[in-house]
Amino acid sequence: MSLGVPAGTFVSKAIGWHATFGILSAFALGLIAWIILGAPDFPGLAPGKRASVRQALANPGVRAVLMITFTFVLAHNILYTYIAPFVVPAGLGERVDLVLLVFGFAAIVGIWITGVLVDRWLRALILASSLIFAGASLALGLAGRDPAVVFISVAAWGIAFGGCATLFQTALAIAAGDGADVAQSLLVVTWNGSISGGGVIGGILLNRAGVGSFPWTLLPLLIVSIAIALRSKRS
Repeated sequence: MSLGVPAGTFVSKAIGWHATFGILSAFALGLIAWIILGAPDFPGLAPGKRASVRQALANPGVRAVLMITFTFVLAHNILYTYIAPFVVPAGLGERVDLVLLVFGFAAIVGIWITGVLVDRWLRALILASSLIFAGASLALGLAGRDPAVVFISVAAWGIAFGGCATLFQTALAIAAGDGADVAQSLLVVTWNGSISGGGVIGGILLNRAGVGSFPWTLLPLLIVSIAIALRSKRS
């Protein structure tokens, strides 16, 4: 997730999009073979022990994590989907691959930090990720035409985003208890809905208000994430 997009952008510039998708297809086939040969086949829950979607959503902790996931990932994808036009005012239109590479390496740092601290500082990490992303959005809103600000903000954003999938999955598993399987499926739906929503909202903003509107759209979403995390300590 952290390296795939910058690597794909780099390779596509070198050999074209068609060949890049061919490489992706080959990787996918290899992955299928690896899963068949190497992944253990653990049984799921017995039918009588499965929680329903309604039961999962009745849990306030589950609702809180899903809402944080929705707002955070929606904010991320509004900017990430349209990062190429966003960096043009800073004179980085021809260096999108470098911007994405900075994001990717920063995201790896975020993944490492999350892996080290998630068992002890789960809620604090969720709050910190939202605050760092909000700070980066504010900096981009105020000085997004400065290349140095763009790179620093993208690096901060990458650190904030890198571990968020692990944070949200872990928080949801803890909050859901025995209903974790159903809750995790809801997380996947929420995550993918946020990706789609980010593309739609970002496209509308790009056409009607320009890239300068992106940071100011991200900030309210991230404030909602922060507010929910602050209010959901008990759950």
